Amino acid sequence: MTTTTRSTARDERTGAVRRSAVRSLLRLWPFVRPVRARLCTAACVAVVASCLSVVVPLVLKWLVDGPVAHRDTGGVWLGGGYLLLLGVAEALLFGLRRWLVARPTAAVEAAMRDALYRHVQRLPVAFHDRWASGQLLSRATTDLQLLRLFLVFPLLFLLVNGVTIAVGGVLLLAQQWSLGLVLLAPVLPLMAVCSVFQAKYGQVARRALDQVGDLTTVVEESVLGIRIIKGFGRHRSQARAFRELARAVRTTELRKARLLAAIWGVNTLLPEVALGAALVLGTVQVADGQLSAGTLVAFLSMALALRWPVDSIGFLLAMSSAAATAADRYFEVLDEPAVEEGGPCRRTNGAAAAERERGGGGLVFEGVEFRYPDAAPDAPPALRGVDLHVRPGETMALVGATGSGKTTLTALVPRLYDPTAGRITLDGRDLATLSREEARALVAVAFEEPTLFSASVAENVLMGAADGPEADHPAVLRRALRVAQAEEFVAALPQAAATGVGEQGMSLSGGQRQRLALARAVVGRPRFLVLDDPLSALDVHTEARVEAALRDVLATTTALVVAHRPSTVLLADRVALLSGGRIAAVGTHHQLLRENAEYAALMSGGPGRGGTGRQEGEGAR
Repeated sequence: MTTTTRSTARDERTGAVRRSAVRSLLRLWPFVRPVRARLCTAACVAVVASCLSVVVPLVLKWLVDGPVAHRDTGGVWLGGGYLLLLGVAEALLFGLRRWLVARPTAAVEAAMRDALYRHVQRLPVAFHDRWASGQLLSRATTDLQLLRLFLVFPLLFLLVNGVTIAVGGVLLLAQQWSLGLVLLAPVLPLMAVCSVFQAKYGQVARRALDQVGDLTTVVEESVLGIRIIKGFGRHRSQARAFRELARAVRTTELRKARLLAAIWGVNTLLPEVALGAALVLGTVQVADGQLSAGTLVAFLSMALALRWPVDSIGFLLAMSSAAATAADRYFEVLDEPAVEEGGPCRRTNGAAAAERERGGGGLVFEGVEFRYPDAAPDAPPALRGVDLHVRPGETMALVGATGSGKTTLTALVPRLYDPTAGRITLDGRDLATLSREEARALVAVAFEEPTLFSASVAENVLMGAADGPEADHPAVLRRALRVAQAEEFVAALPQAAATGVGEQGMSLSGGQRQRLALARAVVGRPRFLVLDDPLSALDVHTEARVEAALRDVLATTTALVVAHRPSTVLLADRVALLSGGRIAAVGTHHQLLRENAEYAALMSGGPGRGGTGRQEGEGAR
């Protein structure tokens, strides 16, 4: 995917109405609420610690106007002791604040990451077709880290520094209102500048996080596709694409740095100018006898104590803007509607029995139509008017040209997608009334492109077993491996079935991965089995052995098998020909060979009519 394409997809995905930073951050409240007591305690401790810093100037005033002016050595030592105690107390309180926020903020981050992962698992497949994996990864890592840092630092210190500035301002005005007004004069200009800065910084922060997501996607795709990259010698073009994205991230980060430097400069300059003016005016007042030296020292000390709270406003606002952007990106995923785990209604046993009698047992498609969510409005549906009945215990082969909709049809059975019209029944039960958990307990699948996880062989295979103590029984695993003719090569692995297969199972051959995927499909003895050309990577001898073992499994289940070769078709009791998203013919293999020219052409490798699907419009998959 090119940089332009990624940017366009990102703009379409993030085109929602932007919220203010405060509204975005308020959405964190459900996750923060369980730890609110500890965070509030930490905030109170930090406020007390920060306010101690403005007490120091008052001690200095007493020290200068009292013991120093009267040359009282004992008073000087006493004042030094007070200052030492205040410093130690401030340090201890800030340490306590850090201890108080560490555990709850980590808990909030963990809860948010868990919520995101669980929600992503419940999102429809169409969502994952549309979103790049790198964007999801960056939201689960970088964005959540920004949100945790916001809870640890800016959230508390915007409050703490605000209270400190307010208390310090009151004390300044109380000591000498004229000097206080001079020092507080930059407040309004600073508020205006910070408001403009926050709006601009929020936009740039959003762009930076989106670009990091795109960069993560490129890295992930390059790692997973390293064999293709090396095989076709495309490392230079991939490196060029990576450099372009990395350069874009660098440009955006420099833009963030320039904005932050500008606000930091303004926040430093204006208070310093005000402090210089107050110093000149205060010196004149001391010389005229209108102000004591201790008051001027306390006044300037307090102004210096307020310097960090004022200087840090831009930095804290920048972190808050980045956190608000991260919150927007996080909730973009959580706001995606998840599939309903429960069906729209629950049948009673009598109603289910009546429906079973009316709809018939086995796997039934009635007027099924399906259109992909991202298809153009004027594109034809991938499937239209599909009527098919796979009888209980029957194996139905699904045959069709590339793009005719075979894979799309098989994806509807385990509810990876839901039909846009019509209905599918399993033993008379409407699939739409079943939760996805129930449907997938009844249906097992094996895809042409097998996906294995970074786990052991046994863990990958037993993923298809039903939950329960019998699922871990060695005999269950051995039976599944035997059906897939995988016992021999698994036994030859360094740790047999306990051997890790690595990411995507790339340490195994294509045929070995397919056999493990087939073992995973049959290990749970499913009532319905959907196989999408699961033997395409096997040599003819291994294929023959797998088919012989598979016949015993197919004899006890209702199966729909996508087939491209006559040897796979011969596993089936009947064959359905899918053409242009419709069922064109149903019959036995020999019957269709005699009566249907398109089927005969497909089985012989000759030219046929082919399919429409996404090749013409939205594309059957």
